[in-house]
Amino acid sequence: MLQVDSKQARFNMVEQQIRPWEVLNQQVLDLISEVPREDFVPTAYRNLAFADINIPLAHDQEMMSPKLEGRILQALQLTPKDSVLEIGTGSGYFTALLAKSAKHVDSVDIYDDFITEARSKLNALNINNVSLKTGDAINGWNLGRRYDVIVLTGSVPELKPHFQEQLNEAGRLFAIVGDEPIMHAHLITRIAGHFYTESLFETLLPPLLGALEENFVL
Repeated sequence: MLQVDSKQARFNMVEQQIRPWEVLNQQVLDLISEVPREDFVPTAYRNLAFADINIPLAHDQEMMSPKLEGRILQALQLTPKDSVLEIGTGSGYFTALLAKSAKHVDSVDIYDDFITEARSKLNALNINNVSLKTGDAINGWNLGRRYDVIVLTGSVPELKPHFQEQLNEAGRLFAIVGDEPIMHAHLITRIAGHFYTESLFETLLPPLLGALEENFVL
């Protein structure tokens, strides 16, 4: 019975929250309908798994709202050939969505328990094209490697250039930049060695750990 209820709840989430927020890419909508979001939500908040809110996680972190996750996926236009760097694993749910859309995902989080729990949940869904690492990635991660897609799952007051410099040609970087009360979602694309920035929408998202500290440097 729970499976039936969850399937209907995911359908309602897509139709009542995500699609109305201009997420019209059917592949994205189908993906969100398929992956069991409820499996990644902390037990205490399981009844809010499909609500239009950011869900609290441990360490004062948050799981992004469903409609924001949908907008990010739509903007990135992921393909099965893409290599992805996710900065901030969190619950592992968005990691699962990325992995289902791309060739491989490197996901980094500063909290080891997030990595451990995400690995268990991803394994349970047979999602094995993900490398999970514990580390502080705000000032760069695996800087000798480039990616097709980079996603920051928390906000930053300003976007440091080392993030975009890790993009492959035609690579896309998603970041939410700014301070409360107004932050802007940016999509940066690398074309012929130049970086083009598109401001997509206004939103609010808690900062990546370390983003507001003095050690947030080049």
